Amino acid sequence: MNMRSLFICLYVMLIYWLSMHVSFLDTLFFPTIGAFSFLFLTRSYSMRELGKITFGAVISALLGTLLFYLYPSPLTLFVNAVITIWLIRKFNWNAPPIAAVALIPFFSHSAHLWTIPISVCAALLGLVFTLFMAELAEAKMVPYFNSVIKNKSAASVVKSSDIDIAS
Repeated sequence: MNMRSLFICLYVMLIYWLSMHVSFLDTLFFPTIGAFSFLFLTRSYSMRELGKITFGAVISALLGTLLFYLYPSPLTLFVNAVITIWLIRKFNWNAPPIAAVALIPFFSHSAHLWTIPISVCAALLGLVFTLFMAELAEAKMVPYFNSVIKNKSAASVVKSSDIDIAS
């Protein structure tokens, strides 16, 4: 497991813990955060692209929250899905979890609807920040670990003249 994966897993654990222990942060943890995490780990994005995806997720969460607030029904869920998919295609937000984020208000049943888009924004900004910190840590630590491994492997090389077969 690389350092970025470890940082992301720790981050997801942290936001889950926060959502369990702080009542108004109940919408901070949502299942699609795992999908965004995997997406950001497996593809290489520039900060601009990550910002675009985060913006798209926040917009879709706002749209879903607004439509749910206006009239919570299967019809508004359908309208929400159609508009969100259109937005994803129109602005090339190449991240399918954006569509799932738009549906959060329809299944979360949060007492505070306004926290949903804020939670999506906070969780994704935290995810991007965590990835940035993990990349910095990898850049600093990899040369260190490589030198330790080289020294260890050089020290562990046994010469045939060092082996005493008489004993």
